[in-house]
Amino acid sequence: MCDPNTPHLAGAAARVAREARFTTHDGAALFYRHWPAQDKSYGAILILHRGHEHSGRLQHIVDGLGLPEFDVFAWDARGHGRSPGVRGYAPDCGALIRDLDCFSSHIADVHHVTRADQAVLAMSVASVLAAAWVHDYAPNIRAMVLASPAFSIKLYVPLALPGLRLLEKIKPNSFISSYVKGGLLTHDAARAASYDSDPLVTKRIAVNILTGLFDTARRVADDAAAIHTPTLLLTSGSDHVVRGAPQRRFFERLGSVLKQHETYPGFYHDTFGERDAHLPITRARGFLLEVFGRPASVPDLRHADLRGHTKDEFDALSRPLQALSPANLQFGMTRLSMRTLGRASAGIRLGLATGFDSGSTLDYVYRNQAEGAFGFGKLIDRNYLDSIGWRGIRIRRQHLQQLLGEAITEQAARGQVPHIVDIATGHGRYVLEVLKQMPEVRATALLRDYSALNIAEGRKLAESLDISGVVYQQGDGFDGAALAQLTPRPSIAIVSGLYELFPENAGVRASLAGLAQAVPVGGLLIYTSQPWHPQVELIARALSSHRNGRPWIMRRRSQTEMDQLVAEAGFVKERQLMDARGIFGVSIARRAA
Repeated sequence: MCDPNTPHLAGAAARVAREARFTTHDGAALFYRHWPAQDKSYGAILILHRGHEHSGRLQHIVDGLGLPEFDVFAWDARGHGRSPGVRGYAPDCGALIRDLDCFSSHIADVHHVTRADQAVLAMSVASVLAAAWVHDYAPNIRAMVLASPAFSIKLYVPLALPGLRLLEKIKPNSFISSYVKGGLLTHDAARAASYDSDPLVTKRIAVNILTGLFDTARRVADDAAAIHTPTLLLTSGSDHVVRGAPQRRFFERLGSVLKQHETYPGFYHDTFGERDAHLPITRARGFLLEVFGRPASVPDLRHADLRGHTKDEFDALSRPLQALSPANLQFGMTRLSMRTLGRASAGIRLGLATGFDSGSTLDYVYRNQAEGAFGFGKLIDRNYLDSIGWRGIRIRRQHLQQLLGEAITEQAARGQVPHIVDIATGHGRYVLEVLKQMPEVRATALLRDYSALNIAEGRKLAESLDISGVVYQQGDGFDGAALAQLTPRPSIAIVSGLYELFPENAGVRASLAGLAQAVPVGGLLIYTSQPWHPQVELIARALSSHRNGRPWIMRRRSQTEMDQLVAEAGFVKERQLMDARGIFGVSIARRAA
């Protein structure tokens, strides 16, 4: 491999790109360029262009890095360059993050470079998306180089962000044009002129993407402690496009053991496109060689319930607030309103009776039909059901059903009769609905839950849907010995929403170990995670749990932590789906030999 002390050859011949496309999660065929490694490949560098730009403007970075032993890839993000889609538009930022996950998987599957041998070099908006991908999906890539990440864009117009959010509500699918001209991006006059005249540069951006970018950037910076990927942060000292303080906050909170930050005085926003771009490009080259020159390592997070940032957060939420503090008074008013006027809402009334994390509440949220008393109760219930957490729960159900349907189809195609076990099913609605849609497969299911009420209601639901081949059974999802003895052995196991309710990892490990004994080699595990939640304090201070009405206090598990617990039990993660706000993940893993 290249000597990190040997400078790259600025006059070397330009590498020649091959052009290709990959199919992303919604069927779109996104364009990308591939600069193949010369001779043996030591890994892959994924270069992600700035907002508005495209991969055709990145040749100078590929040549400047001077890493002939590495495959280099660069895409045109959807709605940009030669990729399809409305210019500057995506359904949401989550779709762009998922595109990146699909791109990385494509490189692993088609070009045979594992994720452990991939690194990302991203700029501006793409830096935020790359950091969010690593946070939400835990792909365990080798490294990130983030140049001038757009954690906070300078909009200059007073109250611009609230105005954009209002515009998004009253006029969906709105667009604005970028105020940024080439001269604000770089001192390099030729590059600035080429930016202004390039017909493939997309000058507009959808309002939903701009507001979503602010939200994504905020949560990623706030929870950067969950990111452990080696990271080099490069920032520009005279950036007219994005603010520097959020970049520094992200770096300070970053959980990576290996992290480096360098600022280039006088540089404008296009850090890799400035007159002295050789400085940051050479710096990135040295960092990449340093990281690839050492064994890949990820910190062991299987004991994050005992120490770490989520344990600290859980402990803080478990401590009572001072009686007269503004926060305690505010949460007290929330609790009071829920126990008085809130009772007019059928959903709130059910949560108060059975716990807001109970199977009954979850089934009510799934049905998503507002009910209430006294005329205004239905309006309160609608607002309750439309809270960000419950909307995320319903997306989680969609993802569960998607992966379950695919798992059933895969096994049926092999001539296997799928047998499903859900160890904490609640009423089991999401499983029953999938089975209802696939009667030709004749799959069977054992739906277990700790609650006799949930078992009784589940049986009624199965009967009302006329589902056969389903057995309900009361049981403890943390009883590893009982799970290990399940008969018949399940070919598909589901754990949805259970582990998130309990802070300790001992029970999770016992549960997964039992499932690993029950599921045969090649069988599948579908599991959920909650690496982030914007209302975690509101839930802890205002909502009650199914466990004797105690406060519902959650310890978030990072996706890396959850995946490590699953891997320890003997399952290999293959795929993950995540909602646009990064709250709930649903993953599928295969039982290894």
